[in-house]
Amino acid sequence: MNTAPASFMPGAACALDMAAEPTAFKSAMRELARGVSIVTVQVGVERSGFTATSVTSLSTDPPTVIACVNRMSSSASLLSRTDRFGVSMLTQAQQRVADSFVGMNGVSGSQRYAAERWIQLTADGAPVMLDSAISLDCRIEDRIEKHSHWILVGRVLAIHRGEVEDVPLVYWRGGYHQLADCRS
Repeated sequence: MNTAPASFMPGAACALDMAAEPTAFKSAMRELARGVSIVTVQVGVERSGFTATSVTSLSTDPPTVIACVNRMSSSASLLSRTDRFGVSMLTQAQQRVADSFVGMNGVSGSQRYAAERWIQLTADGAPVMLDSAISLDCRIEDRIEKHSHWILVGRVLAIHRGEVEDVPLVYWRGGYHQLADCRS
């Protein structure tokens, strides 16, 4: 395979040669547009959750997803004591929920659940948003420790489609964006 440096490739506007250090890597990953989800966890009456752009499908047979969580987060503390988590995929109209689960305005822990309607898809499942585009109830099959994070491998046990018809909330270049061309 014949490859040329980016500066010599036809159509290359400019070359950004950077060492693969954390700041450069974070900047590079901001170029990848991603859907926004809320990952939720509950143990007894304790609830937590976080906004994630790291949720993706792993397999359809069996239905499985992966989600990544910082091992120092409050949600990781609860995830270490249960084998369940929920995923609620957000729509553009639900940006305030994403902000809340990031901790904006000092909202933390179970306070993040105050403004939405929550359901459980199975008797011992984690809470999921009633009105999200899609919600998943997952059982943790594997918790892989890698650097600062866990990679959660979750078997999808139940799926709920919300009654809202809207395009997904997308995160790109450090902010939320519209997908106007995706409307049916």
